Amino acid sequence: MPIGEQPALKSRGSLSELQVALVRHLFDPLCVPHPEPRVRDQLRHGYRFEGAAVVFFERRPSFRDPATWRDHDIAKFRFTRTTGQWSLYCQFRDRKWRGYEPLPTSRVLGDLVAEMRRDPTCIFFG
Repeated sequence: MPIGEQPALKSRGSLSELQVALVRHLFDPLCVPHPEPRVRDQLRHGYRFEGAAVVFFERRPSFRDPATWRDHDIAKFRFTRTTGQWSLYCQFRDRKWRGYEPLPTSRVLGDLVAEMRRDPTCIFFG
């Protein structure tokens, strides 16, 4: 089984410990602070778990109160237990999640993370 591919049987409504470890392995390197201090003070990346989904976001200082940081969601990765597939979603201006059409699903989470990082359609990072 390739790295990142998940077997179909998992706990209902949340990710297994193995999947959480995989998510951390794939996302932690994306959340390392930028080496340039000016960028590091204006942009950070993070992720959060929402049941069987992971939301990757960027964090920026609020325009009105620079001491307060605000999260802006970039991508959502959802695991469907019955199919053993991960799905990739992007968020449009209306803040609704929609399936990412060029690569909507994969059994390998790493493939979807790589697609988000490449961002060939500029939907994730502009």
